[in-house]
Amino acid sequence: MDQPTTQRLPTYADVEEAAGRLDGVAHRTPVMTSRTANARTGAELFFKMENLQRTGAFKFRGAYNSIAALDADARARGVVAFSSGNHAQAIAHAGALLGAPTVIVMPTDAPTIKVTATREYGAEVVLYDRFTEDREAIGRRLAAERGLALIPPFDHPDVIAGQGTATKELIEEVGHLDRIYVCLGGGGLTSGACLAAGALAPGCAVYGVEPEAGDDVRRSLEAGRIVQIPVPKTIADGAQTTAPGALTFPLLQANVAGVVTVSDAALVETMRFFAERMKQVVEPTGCLAAAAAFAADDLAGKRVGIVVSGGNVDLARFAALIAG
Repeated sequence: MDQPTTQRLPTYADVEEAAGRLDGVAHRTPVMTSRTANARTGAELFFKMENLQRTGAFKFRGAYNSIAALDADARARGVVAFSSGNHAQAIAHAGALLGAPTVIVMPTDAPTIKVTATREYGAEVVLYDRFTEDREAIGRRLAAERGLALIPPFDHPDVIAGQGTATKELIEEVGHLDRIYVCLGGGGLTSGACLAAGALAPGCAVYGVEPEAGDDVRRSLEAGRIVQIPVPKTIADGAQTTAPGALTFPLLQANVAGVVTVSDAALVETMRFFAERMKQVVEPTGCLAAAAAFAADDLAGKRVGIVVSGGNVDLARFAALIAG
């Protein structure tokens, strides 16, 4: 999990406050539909295209909200974060917009496009080996040594609240939904989705979607406690988490309707669908929610929201994957 914490659990009021901070800064990303997808599932599917968000992923929402919530002195000292890529870019860009220096701890095997973009947004990048080193320990050490505010990728109330604004916008635009599928790594996006759906679409079932190799949240919910797994080997690099967070786990326990998993092969098939049918570049992690919806056999007649979380994928790798 991100780090031990005694912070309070966020509520929908925090999502509303985040929406105010993000108004006019974050893109209000489009909601797209596909007749092909509807025919395939028998449902009305509404795709919230966060691959078109600033920095190419939903992570900008939580990053900007978290830095904007800091007082002026804390922003001037700067922030540190750890991330495989999308949170890294989001923190770097949000920091540049808000005048906060940023230090990002990234794994050596992070996609080159994400490392390069993070540096181009102005961040200092500190690399580590995700299989032998502890990114959280590195982040805490840097925070202590340099007086930086630590903003983890999911286990932070302002991050969760910011991510919840994506689902808030989706429901505000399309109306009541019967079900929402959300990609699930550490649980920030799914937790935020639960808060927004609970307030705006009572009765809507929120499902988190993990890669088959990285089912730490599913295992944790089944065990009734946080379960740690080895670093999963999956093409969904944004969902290579090893455990849910101290904040996200109780929120998911109380609110999520269920957790489903999908294979890497299904993610590749879904990447191909987005490229061919909807003319969208979506990274493997961003395909988790749609892949689960496409595999479901109980959606006929339902209105279903799908949060497409990001589009940051190296184009050579993207081409190689969809070429099969």
